Amino acid sequence: MMVHFILPGDTLQKIAEEIQLENPAYLKEFHNNHCIKEDFIINDLIPGKKLLLPDLGRIKTYNSKNDAPFKSPEVNPDINFNPFHFNQNFKVVFTESKNDEGKISENRFSYVANLKWIKNEFNEHLFHFTKDRFSNLHDTKMEFMAIATFKSLLPIEIYVNSKGEILRTALTKQILNNFNEIKAKLSDVFPDQYAEIYLEEFEYVVLNPDVFDKKMKEDWFLKMYFSSFRNPFRNGKSFFEIFLNQSFVQLQQMVEKSDNLEEISLNQFLSNQKEKDFKFNGNLTISKENGMIKKMNNFYSYKEYSVEYSTDFSVNEVL
Repeated sequence: MMVHFILPGDTLQKIAEEIQLENPAYLKEFHNNHCIKEDFIINDLIPGKKLLLPDLGRIKTYNSKNDAPFKSPEVNPDINFNPFHFNQNFKVVFTESKNDEGKISENRFSYVANLKWIKNEFNEHLFHFTKDRFSNLHDTKMEFMAIATFKSLLPIEIYVNSKGEILRTALTKQILNNFNEIKAKLSDVFPDQYAEIYLEEFEYVVLNPDVFDKKMKEDWFLKMYFSSFRNPFRNGKSFFEIFLNQSFVQLQQMVEKSDNLEEISLNQFLSNQKEKDFKFNGNLTISKENGMIKKMNNFYSYKEYSVEYSTDFSVNEVL
């Protein structure tokens, strides 16, 4: 038996972690079974009083029960991926902000995305991905042209593995076979010299599968929706990587308690919280039936010199 003198800020959870006792409830139980009446713990710890700690042998016995809260099935869900016959629209709202020493500029737009499951072949799932009903903040000619060129390529093929992680993207054979006709129609709609330069770059991307795939994997909806968030949970935590700001970062996620028996809610944040100039937090609502995301909200920001850039991204199911 060991003795600890309680310090301001001490909690049963904190002390249990320090002595590697998984379930802090046993810390209170052990103390109350061995202490004098005056040191009995009812609710909170009282600074200055003694706290009796179990020895290593007793700690191992307690831990062998595997009944710590972070080991319960509720906070360690198995998130399966069963997208068969999935066909769903989502309202996507995307806001980019720039804060340059108090001078704030913002760009906000929205659209409706559709994901339609097509087939499963060789243990890969094929989805068709479309975007429609665009809403822009500035409504510039460049934005209209970007929307028109993108819509001319739809639907886009999205291939994901059995865990729901994106593998590759591609254009349909029909789009590729008719691309010259598609480009000609776009040239008629946007006939000026600047549009001609844009359409040449557009053609380069379309006719180079690797370049097109890289561009599509940078799409916020696709990289967040088909991320590795279904990685297994252990001790109430799950970890996965995602590509942000030109590098891979590790995210941690935990289950948020909910009374909804048909959904799983996850909170996501940076695994390394020491990074001061880089922030990420998010939450997902997932169907237990098929493992597909129903709602998603993410906030991401980073600093370059004295300028802060942020992205606020939300996804919600719509009819």
